[in-house]
Amino acid sequence: MAAEAMHSQILREASGTPQQQHVEDEVTKNIKKRIQDCGDGDLIEDCCIYRVPITLRSLKEEAYTPKVVSIGPFHYRNERLQDMEKHKQIVFKRFIQRAMSNLDDLVSSVRHFEPKVRASYSETIKLTEQELVEMTLMDASFIIELFLMEDNNDAKLSQPWLVSSIFNDLILLENQLPFFIIEEIFKKAFPHDCCSSLPSFLKCTFKGFINEFIIPHNLEPTPDIKIKHFTDLFRLFHLQGRMPPRNPFSTSQILSYNANALQEAGIKLKISPNSTSLCLLDLKFLGHNNLEIPQIYVDGRTEIVFRNMIALEQCHYPHACYITDYAVVLDALIDTHKDVDLLVEKEIVKSFMGDSNEVVRLFNGLPKNSILTTFDSEYENICKSLNDYCQDRRHKMMATLRRDYCNTPWRTVASIAGIILLVLTIVQTIFSILQVI
Repeated sequence: MAAEAMHSQILREASGTPQQQHVEDEVTKNIKKRIQDCGDGDLIEDCCIYRVPITLRSLKEEAYTPKVVSIGPFHYRNERLQDMEKHKQIVFKRFIQRAMSNLDDLVSSVRHFEPKVRASYSETIKLTEQELVEMTLMDASFIIELFLMEDNNDAKLSQPWLVSSIFNDLILLENQLPFFIIEEIFKKAFPHDCCSSLPSFLKCTFKGFINEFIIPHNLEPTPDIKIKHFTDLFRLFHLQGRMPPRNPFSTSQILSYNANALQEAGIKLKISPNSTSLCLLDLKFLGHNNLEIPQIYVDGRTEIVFRNMIALEQCHYPHACYITDYAVVLDALIDTHKDVDLLVEKEIVKSFMGDSNEVVRLFNGLPKNSILTTFDSEYENICKSLNDYCQDRRHKMMATLRRDYCNTPWRTVASIAGIILLVLTIVQTIFSILQVI
C-alpha cells in the first residue's frame, strides 16, 4: 500500500497541479500563435530589397532616404513624400491612356505576381494584398512614364531639379520595386506585336540612367542580363562583368601607402588608357612601376550611388563585395587633400566637388562599418606588390634623387655637373695628399 501511495504521489508531481497545467497550456497557445503570425520568413532566392543596416545608415542617413518620391513599401505613406504621391495619380492616368491594355488586365497581372513581389522584401510587408497591388501598379507606371517621357508637357516633371532628385531616389536600396514586375507591367501595357517600334523596358532603363548619370556604360542591354532592381543595375554598370576570384580577407591585404607616399617611393600614378571605356574597378600595376587607374567622376551623386551599392553588397552579395573592395582601395589611396590634388593632377579623379577635403571625407567614409569576409584577388596582388615596392629603401632613395635633383632637364645637368665637380675635387685632394707624402 505504501508503495502504491508513493507511486501515485510521483505521478501527481510529474503531471503538475491543474493551475500549472493551465499556465503551460497558455504558454503553448501563445508560442503557437507567434509561430503562426510570423509567417515563413523571406526566401533567399526571392529576397533582394533590404533595409539598410543600422551600422551603415547611422553614418549618413540622408544618403539612403528618398527626398521626393517613395517607391515600394518601405517609405510608403511617408508624409514628406505625399506631394509626389498625388502627382503619381496624374501620371497613372496618362499611363492608362497610353497603354494598350485595360486597367483590369493590368491589375490582374500584378495580383498574379503579388506573392513574389511581397517575398522580394527583407521584412514583413504590412500592406494588404489590395494595397500592395495598388501601390506596385502606381509606382511601376510612374517609373515607366518617367523613362518614356519625351516631351515636357508635364509642368511638374519638366523641372530639371525635380527630375534629378527623382532619379537620385530611384537608385536607393530601400526605395525599390523588383525589376521583374515593372518589366511585366511594361510588356502587358505595350505588347511587342502592337508596339514594335518601342524599345524594351531594359533598353529604356539603360537610356534613362545613362542620360542622367555619369556612369560606366559599356554594358549592353541584352536579354541575358538579369537585374533585381535599379540599385543592382548600378552595381552591374560598375562591374561590367569583372568578377575575379576572391581570397579570405585579412587586414594585411590592404594597401599601406597613400597616393603621395606611392609617388615618393617611385610609383607612377597614371590614368588608364581608354579610361572611359574601361571598367571603373579595373586597376593595373604594370612593369616600370606604373599604377594605372581608370578615371572616376566625383560629384554630388557619387556618395549616394556608392553607399547604396555597398549596402546592397553587405546584404545580398556578402561574398562578392567588389564595389566595397574598390572603396577600400580608394580609402587607402586618399588620406589628405594632397592625395586628392595629386590624383586630380594625374586626371585619375575628375572632381566637381570644389573642395578636395570633401572628396577626402567622401572616400574615407565609404567603406566604414562594412564587413569583408573575402577580398578581390587581383586587388590583393596589386596591394601586396605596392607594399613590397614601397618597403624597399632603394626605391625610395632613387625616387628622392629623381624628385630633388633630376625633376627638370636643367636640374639634372646641374646635378651631374655637381657630381663630376665633387669627384674631381676628391681626386685632386687625394693627389695633393700623395704629393705631400
